[in-house]
Amino acid sequence: MAGIRVVSDSACDLPDPIVQELGIEIVPLTVRFGDTELVDRQDISSAEFWTRCAAFPGLPETAAPSPGAFEAAYRRLADQGADGIVCVTLSSDLSGTFQAAELAAKAVSGDIPVRVVDSRFVTVAQGQLAMEAAKLAADGKGMEDVAGAAEDGIRRTRLYAALDTLDNLKKGGRIGGAQALIGTMLSIKPVIRIVDGKVEEEAKPRTRSRALKYLVDKVKEHGAVESLAVIHAQAPDLDEFIDMLTQFAPRDQILVADVGPVIGTHSGPRAVGVTFHVPR
Repeated sequence: MAGIRVVSDSACDLPDPIVQELGIEIVPLTVRFGDTELVDRQDISSAEFWTRCAAFPGLPETAAPSPGAFEAAYRRLADQGADGIVCVTLSSDLSGTFQAAELAAKAVSGDIPVRVVDSRFVTVAQGQLAMEAAKLAADGKGMEDVAGAAEDGIRRTRLYAALDTLDNLKKGGRIGGAQALIGTMLSIKPVIRIVDGKVEEEAKPRTRSRALKYLVDKVKEHGAVESLAVIHAQAPDLDEFIDMLTQFAPRDQILVADVGPVIGTHSGPRAVGVTFHVPR
């Protein structure tokens, strides 16, 4: 397939039908339970991940793809006739994935041009930037326009999430500016946000219902939002939360995605988040 192709990594949490429809190539991270290493989206699904977590005494660990995994993906697309590649990765502050993608881009530079975009986000906030790029690629746009769509989207993207527990973030070392939440984590349902690629404390509501209302209020605060999406880690109140968001977009226009093993390792179970783009 000629033209520009888009690559992302499995932390984007995009549902398979969207990945297939837009022709996005996904390079998987891996997740480890003790000595057992599983390739995300290939060896383990989101549902299987949470089942394993419930039975596993510790916390799983995640690992970025190797540069070789990205290089193989780039070469595969080149063999399919791609003229260039735009790769949208999860935040470089949270993973070595961006660096691996960059190293691979250098390795193939004599054969195909690759532009790597650090999304500065995770999960579907990252995924929607890849989607924007892939839509332009499908329209026959060139490298600058396709990469530019992802880069322009970064500054307009917002991501807020209500966690049911801080244990995973704390043990995984990804807590960042949310460190101050630790002392009171037993009595709160913390709300975090991603700011400039890092996890930051947003609010400390004391109940789950207040945490969800806080997320809804953040959407309302931004006015006419675009690309509204919900991500969840087997949240028991998912439908109720989506109902609360239908004041901003029809239900069938709200993208709903499962938090996959990579992000789920750090978010913990029952997390629920909202991501959207603010208008230009």
